[in-house]
Amino acid sequence: MFHLLLAIIYVAFISLGLPDALLGAAWPTMYKEFNAPISYAGVISMIIAVGTVISSLQSDRLTRKLGTGKVTAISVATTAVALFGFSISRSFWMLCLWAVPYGLGAGSVDASLNNYVALHYKSRHMSWLHCMWGVGASVGPYIMGMVMTGGGTWNTGYRVIAILQVVLTAVIFISLPLWKGRSESGNADGVDNSKALSLKEILHIRGAKEIMICFFCYCAIEQTTGLWASSYLTLYKGVAPDTAARFASLFFIGITIGRAVSGFVTMKLSDTAMIRIGQVIIAAGVIIMLLPLGQTAALAGFIIIGVGCAPVYPCIIHSTPAHFGAEKSRAIIGVQMASAYVGTCLMPPVFGLIANHITVALLPVYLLVILVLMAMMHEIMNRVRKNEEITL
Repeated sequence: MFHLLLAIIYVAFISLGLPDALLGAAWPTMYKEFNAPISYAGVISMIIAVGTVISSLQSDRLTRKLGTGKVTAISVATTAVALFGFSISRSFWMLCLWAVPYGLGAGSVDASLNNYVALHYKSRHMSWLHCMWGVGASVGPYIMGMVMTGGGTWNTGYRVIAILQVVLTAVIFISLPLWKGRSESGNADGVDNSKALSLKEILHIRGAKEIMICFFCYCAIEQTTGLWASSYLTLYKGVAPDTAARFASLFFIGITIGRAVSGFVTMKLSDTAMIRIGQVIIAAGVIIMLLPLGQTAALAGFIIIGVGCAPVYPCIIHSTPAHFGAEKSRAIIGVQMASAYVGTCLMPPVFGLIANHITVALLPVYLLVILVLMAMMHEIMNRVRKNEEITL
């Protein structure tokens, strides 16, 4: 039963990744159909992000009341409904409307499921599960492309992904008995009747603010690099646009493969060591970009940054129960996810302003500044939590 539940969680992570890159893949066709400016994709993404932040902050309360299994099932069902809504949308305002349940469905399941894995499974599974999310995020646009090149429309592509989400929802509902008895609280029904922590209470926990900033910085690095890599290579290094686009995608491939490999490395090293190694590798990639070594070095720098990013996200999450205790980890992971989405939404546009008003050449400097802040916050958090343990 233990292995069957783990297999279901792996499938869940693949499925959760499926819709994440769909909008980017379909938008070149969608915006023309709606007579909307191409920049309006950012409006939809922002609505989804706001919903995700809100539901992430509520994940602790929802999981205590319903249990991880039910939260996961309901959240995936909500996402499936939203994707179906996308598929029948005939105007931009309808997309904005369906983006609300899309975001609300994504945040709570992300926090709740990550906390469940952090509590009940080894660090290698956290790395491999996030690798599976990367597989899903890569397969989603591929499915959309297959549908559209096969004579279908973007509506059909969204409908196919919605159907896959419905199937996953059914599987999770059927598997609910497997989740019982493995709850964070120890109750047989997976429900925790203790009081959920408020945001103010969470922020008063020593080390919580530091790990939130650390997670904010990591997601800022990942998303800024992914969004601006191609523009940096083209505008500053003189790489042909098609070549730059291909190599920019290698950044995400580096993350996915890196997580598959880091899962094995975590069998020998601690989460803290993996995070530090990841930060050093990211720094190496950034330094290579800063050196006057030409196009090839810049291309290699982005791939190295991707490999360095690989262990950081899953290891930060997996180490949360060890640092803050199982009873607080669910709330901490919830605010970590919220801060991650804020970093994802806020920091790439900030660099866009820098690139527009100064120069895109400052990308490695921008990444290095964020990386230094992330490393500082992680080390401060480690020291604070160790002192807390000594005091206790």
